[in-house]
Amino acid sequence: MTESATAHRDALVERLFSATVGAFDLVGVYLGVRLGLYRHLAEGGAMTSASVAAAAAIDERYAREWLEQQATTGILEAERDGDEWRFTLPAGHQEPLLHEDSLNYVAPFAQFLLGCVRPIDALVEAYRTGEGVPYGQYGSDLYRAQAAFTRPMFVQLLAQEWLPALSAVDARLRADPPARVADLACGGGVSSVAIATGYPKVSVDGIDLDAPSIEEARAYLAGSGVEDRVDFHVRDGADPQLRGRYDLVTIFEAVHDMSYPVAVLQAARDLLSEGGCVLVGDELTSEAFGAADDELERLYYGFSVLHCLPVGMIGEDAAGTGTVMRAETLERYARTAGFGSVEIAPIENDFWRFYVLRP
Repeated sequence: MTESATAHRDALVERLFSATVGAFDLVGVYLGVRLGLYRHLAEGGAMTSASVAAAAAIDERYAREWLEQQATTGILEAERDGDEWRFTLPAGHQEPLLHEDSLNYVAPFAQFLLGCVRPIDALVEAYRTGEGVPYGQYGSDLYRAQAAFTRPMFVQLLAQEWLPALSAVDARLRADPPARVADLACGGGVSSVAIATGYPKVSVDGIDLDAPSIEEARAYLAGSGVEDRVDFHVRDGADPQLRGRYDLVTIFEAVHDMSYPVAVLQAARDLLSEGGCVLVGDELTSEAFGAADDELERLYYGFSVLHCLPVGMIGEDAAGTGTVMRAETLERYARTAGFGSVEIAPIENDFWRFYVLRP
């Protein structure tokens, strides 16, 4: 083996070992969030395994192993107190793990990982047959992770920065008669509520075909203060009864998942009233394949091989777009769907690119 080949081998071994440790860290985070362990630590300060177990109503032996793993990996701090160890969640770690509206909230990545690999046997078979994996087989972790990951951006940025960057759209949402918005593929409903909260005149219809997501959305709506202006529907956006109703149609991080994106964009166009437009937010990808070791592309391809491509392969002649949807692909879909104008919006974001589509 050449010196170069040896160096490549050793680098890959080290990289995959580190990735394995990181994957175990994420699963540990998943347990900590799902069992409420981080929250109990944040509230209780320095705690023993027995006190954590009692607070969370879990077995002490399991609590001790999890706490030691978390301290070993540096997420928790540990200090000996006589014959016992006390574990602490550092103040700087509370925001990434517990503050659900913070842009630094990264705990959903752990839930994403578990959700993406849950139907692994079906996924392996799909690779062999060329068929897809239905969205429902990914379970609640997937759609809850999606809602939790996008929530901070919707709460902090959607009505404060993104929509105001589109001057004509912003003006219409503030004007009379009150504007109507259709939030297609609304998922957990955070975007719908955020739009209504930021624009006190508008009414929003959150529309999704996934019934469990709509249940989550309705639960999120309760107590939001905008219940009178937001409705959630398990409904097909192509329903003829909805045509021509809306001044703005939004589709956030969903077009690349769709088996028939052109048909969905056609339906979105049909929903528009005179002068309306469609706002699409989707992944901020490179212009073309070939960006080796780009961490964002690595993240997107990770999602794509496990989830976004398989769900987009359902049905005959499915588009199979995948997470890594290039800008030219979205423009091609939109033009085919009958949009005369496709513009990249002047909105800056680390993860998404935004498109304004007009008939």
